[in-house]
Amino acid sequence: MSSAVVVGSGPNGLAAAIRLAQAGLAVTVLEAQDRPGGGTRTSERTLPGLLHDECAAFHPTGVASPFFASLGLERHGLRWRWPEIDLAHPLDDGRAGVAARDLDASVASLGDDGARWRRTFEPIVRHFDDLMAEVFQPVVHLPRHPLTLGRFGAKALLPATWTAARFRDTPARALFMGVAAHAFGRLDTPLSGSVGLMLTGTAHAVGWPVAEGGTEAITRALLAELASYGGRVVTGVRVTSLDELPGLVGEAPDLVLLDTAPAGVLDIVGDRLPARVRRSLSRYSYGPAAFKVDLAVEGDIPWTNEACRRAGTLHLGGPAEQIAAIERETVRGRMPDRPFVLLGQQYLCDPTRSAGSANPVYAYAHVPHGYPGDATEAILGQIERFAPGFRERVLAVATRGPADWEAYDANYVGGDISAGANTARQIVFRPRPALDPYALGVPGVYLCSSATPPGGGVHGMGGFNAAESALRRL
Repeated sequence: MSSAVVVGSGPNGLAAAIRLAQAGLAVTVLEAQDRPGGGTRTSERTLPGLLHDECAAFHPTGVASPFFASLGLERHGLRWRWPEIDLAHPLDDGRAGVAARDLDASVASLGDDGARWRRTFEPIVRHFDDLMAEVFQPVVHLPRHPLTLGRFGAKALLPATWTAARFRDTPARALFMGVAAHAFGRLDTPLSGSVGLMLTGTAHAVGWPVAEGGTEAITRALLAELASYGGRVVTGVRVTSLDELPGLVGEAPDLVLLDTAPAGVLDIVGDRLPARVRRSLSRYSYGPAAFKVDLAVEGDIPWTNEACRRAGTLHLGGPAEQIAAIERETVRGRMPDRPFVLLGQQYLCDPTRSAGSANPVYAYAHVPHGYPGDATEAILGQIERFAPGFRERVLAVATRGPADWEAYDANYVGGDISAGANTARQIVFRPRPALDPYALGVPGVYLCSSATPPGGGVHGMGGFNAAESALRRL
């Protein structure tokens, strides 16, 4: 029987392991931490009984993932839960841009911009499954739905600022720009609007759900699926070289898949990499960092805008122009006074995360790469800006800065939880220009992390695609 080792147990690593095990390989996953899951873990970080997602929190790409759907993870206890409103973007004047699965409701909420919003996103919703089948693959592939991909690609090439400018009023412009800011990069460059288009379209097509009981429920379901094929996971094992693997698993594996950042590939594979691959991975760039604050809050957040009190996700950064300026400064390494903040109220649709009247609130700010300071007050200030009296309800706080992120998961270089900057070049050629972006030029060794297409998100498609590439060559 052929064997495989997967280094790293994030969702891509586990997806790769499952696909290899389905093909009949004996699979071992090695994880450096004492718990599997990478960014898909959940812990009591503030008060006993309050469940906080460690990193990944909302899962539009998870519920849309073709590979996850094929596994039937509900058999292993995974339950998706949707908020009444998927996302909201409050403004200083008390208004808010609102997006929900019901496109008609979102259109109605955006007034004069409703018709433009529909023209922008209805085609994505109408052809959603076909589009997902294309964008979850490497950019260089033979499309099965070329017209759908071409129409989306023409819009995705534009800067986010250009797309936002199509809307006349502040709520619609801010709503789109807040979603586009998930790219952790400048929003005035080509392709910067692609993330905003895809994630907003996904909100209207399938929503932004959470996993009941916390994101770790996804990890548990993937682990159970892997075990059903005989695969195993060993924790507390940090791999620093390919030469260690025979001693760790008892034999030299036929395949090795690395769920690591390119920096990890350089460390583990080292001089075995062809010079051209080593140069490319050495030039791979990392983006801005996240500074996360987990909060225990008494009751609900007193948002000025009523719709925000029903939203699972909120983007805090003011109008579109402010967000573009904030992200530009952050990329340049300057900490803004008012950073862009993403806030999660997962407990609204999943009350199992709360304890009595205390609720867990999830928030992080975009900060410069490797930022050494404390952004806690800046984050709390942005929340208070749109919810006066919020500070009085805070019961406990836990923080995690860029250095803490890298200690939590070595893939988060400098606190970059996207495992790589979403520049135009790296959106198209991730992690390097190659017909097969998963192959590393070393026989039997592949990269399967979110540094490969289709990039970040809890969808497992990077792992699945890498496993398919490996199996074709086995």
